[in-house]
Amino acid sequence: MSKKIPVQNIEPGTQKLEVYGQSSQQGDVSKTIELYESRKKIYVKKITGLFQKARKFSLWLLMLAYFSICWISIDGQQLLHFDLPARKFHIYGMTFWPQEFVLLSILLIICAYGLFFVTTLFGRVWCGYTCPQTAWTFIFIWIEEKIEGSRNQRIKLDKAGFSSGKFLKKTAKHALWLLVAFATGLTFVGYFYPMRELVPDLFTLSIASSWALFWIAFFTIATYVNAGWLREQICLYMCPYARFQSVMFDADTLVVSYNKERGDPRGSRKRNTDYKEQGLGDCIDCGMCVQVCPTGIDIRDGLQYECIGCALCIDACDSIMEKMDYTKGLISYTTEHRLEGKTSHVLRPKSIAYALLLSIMIGAFSYTLITRIPLELDIIRDRGALYQLTGMGKIENAFTVKIMNMSDQKQQFELSVTGLEGLNITTKTDITVQSGEIYTLPTSVEVDPEYMKSSTYDIEFIIQSKDDPNLRAESESRFLGSAY
Repeated sequence: MSKKIPVQNIEPGTQKLEVYGQSSQQGDVSKTIELYESRKKIYVKKITGLFQKARKFSLWLLMLAYFSICWISIDGQQLLHFDLPARKFHIYGMTFWPQEFVLLSILLIICAYGLFFVTTLFGRVWCGYTCPQTAWTFIFIWIEEKIEGSRNQRIKLDKAGFSSGKFLKKTAKHALWLLVAFATGLTFVGYFYPMRELVPDLFTLSIASSWALFWIAFFTIATYVNAGWLREQICLYMCPYARFQSVMFDADTLVVSYNKERGDPRGSRKRNTDYKEQGLGDCIDCGMCVQVCPTGIDIRDGLQYECIGCALCIDACDSIMEKMDYTKGLISYTTEHRLEGKTSHVLRPKSIAYALLLSIMIGAFSYTLITRIPLELDIIRDRGALYQLTGMGKIENAFTVKIMNMSDQKQQFELSVTGLEGLNITTKTDITVQSGEIYTLPTSVEVDPEYMKSSTYDIEFIIQSKDDPNLRAESESRFLGSAY
């Protein structure tokens, strides 16, 4: 047996295949290869159908949420506002702080597991129906269709020479693209800069932060370039999800697939002819599935990483099957096992594992959120001295008390300590802490030596709000002294 590794020799401009060091049977036939081929513009044909209606519904729902939430306020507070200068994050009536980063971590893990779980079951439905790149790309394509016309009209317009009509159409298209991009960038910044202040400040040129202007411009340009010019290039070359999603696929994953057994051999035919006598399959080779694909692939070649699962090819193929009076479903959401005539399983080790992990993380997040107390208490012992004797003969320990009020309002607190009989705080116990303030208080605690039966006692500091009985925090420390 030969130990040589199969190789493929590639020379600039030509390709010559060699297997185990021997020339192939094709002889010296060379094939031109474009190693750095420029982008070929994809003209997406308009199509209607069930999945296109589902996408429009999800698209407009997401757009409505994105452009409206930043305008909604509750008790004068924006519903969703990430106040970075103040280090406050207002989310649906609750205020979070950087110290609660664990909640964000858990939420991101939930999103990741949710994405993995959905991908395992339904493939890349996220890419096809809810991904921002897909959503804005289809908006830009819709604008393009309204101004420049159908697919054939757009192709003809691009091939045509310069004219006033072409100039006006192109100018109008790019102007609307920039308008949508600007609205997108402005709205995004509105989640970090109060929207009801941002818009008047922007248009009166009195905006306080130059960073707000920078990010508005940045996201305007990014949206215009990504959705208007790059489009499928983002999905093909920049998005990491397209690359690693294949590891989550298996033979039971629901993906867009072409039924090769039913469709091949392909060929054109008249509507009422008996194509089976001609040895043809159901595919009439019209190319509609390719014309409607936003990434420009031919789904008949099999599942490819470029496929975003948008199902436009399904709607296109079903419309042709309906016209030809054939059974729909030549291209459909199906699994590899179903195409092979086998039974497909929804419950399988991979999907069960993702479901369990997702449930655990959702449970942990819900419990943490429900039991969350917007108050932190931290006790630091004085490291300079273990203890000291006062002029009254009592044993005294020094501590530094740090209180963080993470509620939205100023709070009146009372500080107390337990854990040892006769223990008493000799410093200030009534404390006022502003919202978001970290209050530091040097504190002394003393006790009569007669209560000291041991040299060390575990004690607990308690901070209790006078206005809110549920706002309470405890922190443990140690009281040191000499046994009586």
